[in-house]
Amino acid sequence: MNTIRPGSIVVAADGSTHAARALDWAATQAALEGRPLAVVTAGEGDVRRVNDAALRQAGELAPDVDAIGLTAPGDPRAVLVDLSRDAHLLVLGSRGRGTVRSMLLGSVSTAVSGLASCPVVVCRPQADEHPGKGVIVGIDGTASSLPVLDFAFAQAALRGQGLTVVHVVWDVVAAVAGLRNVRVDDLDLGPEDEAHLLLAESVAGFGEKYPDVRVTLRVTHGLVDDVLGSRTAAWELVVVGRHPLDTVGRLVTGSIATAVVERARTTVAVVPEPSDQS
Repeated sequence: MNTIRPGSIVVAADGSTHAARALDWAATQAALEGRPLAVVTAGEGDVRRVNDAALRQAGELAPDVDAIGLTAPGDPRAVLVDLSRDAHLLVLGSRGRGTVRSMLLGSVSTAVSGLASCPVVVCRPQADEHPGKGVIVGIDGTASSLPVLDFAFAQAALRGQGLTVVHVVWDVVAAVAGLRNVRVDDLDLGPEDEAHLLLAESVAGFGEKYPDVRVTLRVTHGLVDDVLGSRTAAWELVVVGRHPLDTVGRLVTGSIATAVVERARTTVAVVPEPSDQS
């Protein structure tokens, strides 16, 4: 397999309808950002035929984008993680619930979003009714969240959409009061709450860089993966951070990012957060 141009948007293609959804998103993103697009098919079988068809589709979707097709044998997860070192963004399809025969679905999106060096966008099946509230991002108010926030602001700015910034808190008192697994719009703790003030401080420096992005701040009780997973179908993109791995061989099974990817009813972006040592 040839190498990609540094800064490319890489999209996985396997001939499925779910991969076609990802190709559509990636081609549109490449056109918005003015970046090259690499269409990658990995695994066994007639990968060249599948890749050629996907590359033609990309050309129809975004004729002005510089796109190339790449094929490789072996495990798609290893191929995509390796390409992530030079990529600006990886884009994958996801099957949602149920079973489907596809080499790039299921565990692949979980593994790649957990191990990639660059942000990974997983294009999930969307809910039937999609009001299109823009971009929503979950942060914890620490410095590690800043790259996640920056990615979310950039996506909202590219699309001319609003950005909802959410900090989810969980405590025993809230659980006893029944404030568990609420929707983002159900409850806000108020601007004088400590968590809300922390949230406001986190976004304070982004107004000058992204002056046209309308920002809504929400501090909500609940479980992070539930609030940002199954309860965010109204948004076009959910952005979450991914903590650094202890070892490259460890997947993020059970992590918040993985849970959001597996449960969301819209597109999810997983952004690597820097380690404390960096």
